Amino acid sequence: MADGLDAAREWLQAMLLIRRFEERAGAMYAKNKVGGFLHLAIGEEATIVGAVRAMRDDDYLISTYRSHGHAIARGTDPKRVMAELFGKATGVSGGRGGSMHMFDGERRFMGGYGIVGGNLPLAAGIALSSDYRETDEVTVCVFGDGAANQGTFGETLNLAALWKLPVVFMVTNNQFGMGTALERHTAQTDLHKRGEGFGVPGLRCDGMDVGDTYEVMSEAIERARTDRTPILVEAVTYRFAGHSMADPEEYREKDEVKEWREQHDPIKNFAAKLEDVDLDALDEEIGTRIDAAVEFAEESDFPTPESMQDHLYA
Repeated sequence: MADGLDAAREWLQAMLLIRRFEERAGAMYAKNKVGGFLHLAIGEEATIVGAVRAMRDDDYLISTYRSHGHAIARGTDPKRVMAELFGKATGVSGGRGGSMHMFDGERRFMGGYGIVGGNLPLAAGIALSSDYRETDEVTVCVFGDGAANQGTFGETLNLAALWKLPVVFMVTNNQFGMGTALERHTAQTDLHKRGEGFGVPGLRCDGMDVGDTYEVMSEAIERARTDRTPILVEAVTYRFAGHSMADPEEYREKDEVKEWREQHDPIKNFAAKLEDVDLDALDEEIGTRIDAAVEFAEESDFPTPESMQDHLYA
């Protein structure tokens, strides 16, 4: 398992940090501290951490509108992520991106993306730039099961296969496209097989198991890096929260969510495998970090009117 016990403990810490961040973000949204949309990844922490830990620092990551956890896992300071949710100038996108448009170029996190499936062609472009510069960088593109029904999915996989682009397309199969169950919106529910017609091989991992996700993503990234070709990975996971904060979750039974929380919680199950891990102490330490992130966001200033046209080029 990666580099042993120390790495495993770091994975646990990263997953718990994302969980507590998302929970607090939801609480801040309820207090009207966060505006706009808010999509939480509670329950998907193993998918996020397992994938990101399989990447090199010089690889690229591009995500969806559910991207707070990806930014944090990639190394962005939670203070800056929380400040972005608050719309503050100290946010990772200067208060201009909000929840759906996180961006941290220094860590090669090329952003969350608000358009469903809109990040796939961007990932192909990033991978093309790596080939053009003759590097061995790999781009990891994360998207949901619903996005696999967008036209950009087939178009991008075809182009990536044709041009032999080093992209790992990671479809996060959390069982629902917004409120529509997988079997109701997709004929081929084995999503990792949907690239076969384009010549894109597929792999599947247990997205509730950080170790399995890491191993499968490591294999996929290495194949993309060595062979300079795309690959499709399906991470089978489950989100414990609704699609967004506005989701009443009328499309699934409360007992179903309860069962997933009790039986398949990626953090509790992984912690149970580790020896000499004080989960309560770790939780307390992370709680202090989250408190500091909220305090930082609240005390930061909003962007000034004078900065309104910053970053505009036309």
